[in-house]
Amino acid sequence: MLNFNTSEDQIIEYKSQKKIYIFNTNDENSDKITIESFGEEWSKFSSFNSDEITNIGNEYFDIVDFKDFDSDAKVLDLGCGTGRWSIYLASKFNEVYSLDPSDAIFSAAELTSEFKNIYLIKASSENIPFDDNTFDFAISLGVLHHIPDTEQALNTLVRKIKKGGKCLIYLYYSLDNRGFMYKLVFKFSNIFRFVISKLPARVKSIVCDIIAFTVYIPLIGISKSTSMFISKNLGSKLPLSYYSDKSLNVIRNDSLDRFGTPLEQRFSKLKIKEMMEKSGLYNITFSENKPYWHAIGQKK
Repeated sequence: MLNFNTSEDQIIEYKSQKKIYIFNTNDENSDKITIESFGEEWSKFSSFNSDEITNIGNEYFDIVDFKDFDSDAKVLDLGCGTGRWSIYLASKFNEVYSLDPSDAIFSAAELTSEFKNIYLIKASSENIPFDDNTFDFAISLGVLHHIPDTEQALNTLVRKIKKGGKCLIYLYYSLDNRGFMYKLVFKFSNIFRFVISKLPARVKSIVCDIIAFTVYIPLIGISKSTSMFISKNLGSKLPLSYYSDKSLNVIRNDSLDRFGTPLEQRFSKLKIKEMMEKSGLYNITFSENKPYWHAIGQKK
């Protein structure tokens, strides 16, 4: 296990299975309400089976060549949530360090309990307790756009990567590859997100479940039917077509994530590339597959 560059505030032994190292979870570049919201979300959706993890993981890591890393390579999972991506990486890396500022870290302790090479850290994105140039690979999937200054958080993350190491990120896209009607539907749905995200946790959870069953599932059905009977290409362009092969658990989880999160930012492909280059990454490759946009770069 790597050494920390500062002393932990507390060590919690979770069910005698996992140690959770607690550090400062507050900094100027964090949104407390959003962090609490994710703690609630991942407490509700704390379980993912191996098929769900593998299938979705294959989508996010489609542009990663794991043969580029040595057998003793170490990876940082920033904003790990339940730790599902850490589990995906646990068989591919010697050590995985899973960091999250929210109470989701306790859900991660439960889900990753059988993986001895996954280490859990509760800390904020600006208080990563490791020296710069430490990790061979770092990931942050679906996290940085929930941080007030996304670019600053990315810069901090990249500093922790060794020279020549790689960084994989996924940021919500600004629909820059979508047509007018798709963007219009999205803007309309954003009105609901603004209201729903401010509801009490229990009410918000119920409302998002209702959305999953009354909006997501019917639209997914339309997309699947269109792909099957009319045109696969047309079906793939319809709203929520991404979820055509996803489990109900994932659909409900993403409904809560989409409508229940207080702070959400979106970026174009061009802007993401610009931020990655400014952070010190080059050889940047974007996946042309969903989810949009996820990209990998190498540290200079």
